[in-house]
Amino acid sequence: MTTVGHSTARLKRITVLGHDVRVSVRPGTSVNGRPLVLCNGIGASLDLLQPFVEALPPSVEVVSFDVPGVGGSSRPRVPYSFPMLASFLGKVLDRLGYDEVDILGISWGGALAQQFAFQNPRRCRHLVLVSTSPGLTMVPARPSVLRQMITPRRYRDPAYAESIAGKIYGGTLRDHPELVRQWLSTERLGASGGYFMQMLAGTGWSSLVWLPFIRQPALVLTGRDDPLIRVVNGRVLAALLPHSRLQLFDDGHLGLVTKADELAPIIAEFLKE
Repeated sequence: MTTVGHSTARLKRITVLGHDVRVSVRPGTSVNGRPLVLCNGIGASLDLLQPFVEALPPSVEVVSFDVPGVGGSSRPRVPYSFPMLASFLGKVLDRLGYDEVDILGISWGGALAQQFAFQNPRRCRHLVLVSTSPGLTMVPARPSVLRQMITPRRYRDPAYAESIAGKIYGGTLRDHPELVRQWLSTERLGASGGYFMQMLAGTGWSSLVWLPFIRQPALVLTGRDDPLIRVVNGRVLAALLPHSRLQLFDDGHLGLVTKADELAPIIAEFLKE
């Protein structure tokens, strides 16, 4: 076990559908027993969102996991799609003994969170989408920004990651690009090929046509200075989700980490609704 924030987070490994999956559970003090499940961005292990977990009040139970091929989870045997991964996440939660959950997705993980909410309307109570989009139909970033995302080089080369941090993530990292070194690393990237499996999962995926059928309360958080996910994408999500609200924040793509003390209370309050 490792001490994290207000309580103790338990790191464990579980086997789901033949895959070794690294998970973290931070117990909460709330009596409802419903955890907040975190879905991370492309190439990022569960460790990336630790500042956000620590900023959440102790009442919120938090479950995070490494997607197959990322961080401490084993590489998937075959390519997967977002619908497949949403079903896989359901199996992970079954193994952990959870029924009803809230779910938060950031960036690439926002697609997984949307898919999970759509496939599990009775199991997912709240949906939180941070710095994310409806997928293929999004308003894209500039080509010069997208080129930096094609390979996982920023995980393997700290100097390179620092040199492009402000350009691709914006916000706080424009003035303090050195911060990215503590969040991105080869160890957190995980198995070779896992990054490209994640990219493949997003190929052709879009939630645009079925977003109006998601009935859960949804909170859409979008950074005003996000080179990867332009503000208009957050507005599209909020417009199509029937029970949603949009909140802009003054930071970039990794605002959930760099502005954790500001965003965590907002999210915690939304989960009480």
